[in-house]
Amino acid sequence: MNIQEKALKMHEQWKGKIEVISRAAITNKDELSIAYSPGVAAPCLAIKDEPDKSFSLTRRSNLVAVITDGSAVLGLGNIGAKAAMPVMEGKCALFKTFADVDAFPICINSQDTDTLVETISLIADSFGGINLEDIAAPRCFEVEAKLKDRLQIPVFHDDQHGTAIVAGAALINALKVVDKELSEVKIVINGAGAAGIAIAKHLLAMGAKNIILADRSGIIYKGREGNNPAKEEISQVTNLGMKKGKLEDALRGADVFMGVSSAGAVNKDMVRSMNEDSILFPMANPEPEIFPDEAIEAGACIVGTGRSDFPNQINNVLAFPGIFRGALDAKATRINDEMCMAATYAIAAVITDNELSKDYVIPRPFDARVAASVAKAVAKAAIESNVIR
Repeated sequence: MNIQEKALKMHEQWKGKIEVISRAAITNKDELSIAYSPGVAAPCLAIKDEPDKSFSLTRRSNLVAVITDGSAVLGLGNIGAKAAMPVMEGKCALFKTFADVDAFPICINSQDTDTLVETISLIADSFGGINLEDIAAPRCFEVEAKLKDRLQIPVFHDDQHGTAIVAGAALINALKVVDKELSEVKIVINGAGAAGIAIAKHLLAMGAKNIILADRSGIIYKGREGNNPAKEEISQVTNLGMKKGKLEDALRGADVFMGVSSAGAVNKDMVRSMNEDSILFPMANPEPEIFPDEAIEAGACIVGTGRSDFPNQINNVLAFPGIFRGALDAKATRINDEMCMAATYAIAAVITDNELSKDYVIPRPFDARVAASVAKAVAKAAIESNVIR
């Protein structure tokens, strides 16, 4: 069987990848009275008097909602809420496996921004954090922004910030290998949806100066016809030279390529047109914009993809478990830019200078050092930026 056939068979056997386990022993009358009625009235009344006690008297302090509308699921597109459930369950399993965070999948059968915001807001008091997942751009930007304004718990859209954090960490180390400075390199990002725009914003915050984004219509520039509000906003701080044309035009003389677009978007001639010691992160899944062997044959120095069967896998599992672990531990009320930046540098720092190489610029997903390092850095950043209860 191939991987798809094996996955289908195992999902049939599992009948779901997560389950609810009782933390309270209920084996006799006394235990029942304490865990439920009449004893349970005491914590209920304590929370009524002091709402923040919901974090210490219930599982809320370690419980994250993984929420989608099914509009942009992996590389499958708009497959709807029910069909998104296996991915959301998988995400919950990763939270538990990598950071001991309990997570619950919620698939909302609406792709209306206001309905999503209202629904999530109404259930938020049951959770310590909200992980938004696989919501299409530009709706995802508005949903996240409105929820951050309304809620006093961390809200994090992983497709945006998780991808940006891990890609940023990989770039920090890749630039060390090729001895180039972030502020001096020319960076091209193909794909201007949730991930592409978030990567651009994150790299700018890290100190990048020269970034060009492109989408299916070509290079994005200020005032370009067809720009949605998110693309017009990012055009104000990228492509300051107002370059126009196609992706191939953007890549001439570039040092770095990051792809969050579609298979085959980059060819060998485009790689050859880039500067010496070029860095390529073609992250489209399941097939990257260009395969590593082709990119290296064309002159690339460092290549990372989203796949586990090639070196330098840029995988969000390096970020979101540790980020939420740190946010929950610090009793954070939000996940801010300082916390995201701390996560980026913590991931990068896991690899020592002695370990660093062309084929090892980002930790591997099962590196046990990662989640703990990220959690510690994120918690520290939350406290220092004063976004804690």
